[in-house]
Amino acid sequence: MKSETEQPVTAGIGEVTAERALTEAEREMASALGLVDEEEGTGAAEALVDNSAVVPVATGTLYGVGVGPGDPELITVKACRLLRECPVIAYPAARKGGKSYAHEIVNMYVNAEEKILLGLVFPMSKDSVLLENSWKRTAELCWEELRLGRDVAFVTEGDPNLYSTFIHLARLMQELYPGVTVVSVPGISSVLGAAAALERPLADGNERLGIIPATDDREALREALLHHDTVVFLKVAKVLDTVLDVLEELGLGGKASVVTKVSSPYEAIWLDARELRGQPLEYLSLMVVSK
Repeated sequence: MKSETEQPVTAGIGEVTAERALTEAEREMASALGLVDEEEGTGAAEALVDNSAVVPVATGTLYGVGVGPGDPELITVKACRLLRECPVIAYPAARKGGKSYAHEIVNMYVNAEEKILLGLVFPMSKDSVLLENSWKRTAELCWEELRLGRDVAFVTEGDPNLYSTFIHLARLMQELYPGVTVVSVPGISSVLGAAAALERPLADGNERLGIIPATDDREALREALLHHDTVVFLKVAKVLDTVLDVLEELGLGGKASVVTKVSSPYEAIWLDARELRGQPLEYLSLMVVSK
């Protein structure tokens, strides 16, 4: 039994007590917030006593931050600022618990002990089921931080919009969590880093430049070389000999150079790519062909 001194409870939608029914407007608002059982129509007053907990916190922003090709100094001022401001830094890890090339660059600018670090594993596999599950888990890990209002900086080598892991992550996040804010921060790509390392301009005037993922499709390689003045073949390691064969067929054998891990302390340059025939090559390698 309610005492005569009991006061109404302020609940944000209006003053209610357990003995007063909700108005139609109050019921509609409570229903929208999921506080009223539509079938039973009971328990609304108790639920409205404290509905502050159900007000959603503004979600954080997912930033795709390009940190350059390898040299820690090849990072923009904006990228550096965001890395220091964002409470969460996500980075691609080759395996669970592993660190990446981009992670090494980040360590130059932030104190890891002050950040929440997410090492996101992207398995090198062609198994569609494994890949789908891995990507969904990656998106979930980012969302767990974003939904708490924390900004997440996903660091990527080179530029986040040029053959980057971030491209797929951003699409998946927007698909699974509509409304999430995604912002990309440009970075210096390995393509531009290679041009500097080779001291060779990529394009001038009306010259045409092609940036092509290297494959074992000989006809596609020929087309790229025939229709561009300069071609940069990315991820060339696994098909190096095939590319060299096509170059020889077109009389361009001496026009190709290879750069590995450009601008990093592990950088290696071969001005004549023919020296590498039959040799193992690092994954982070590209070839520049200038006619």
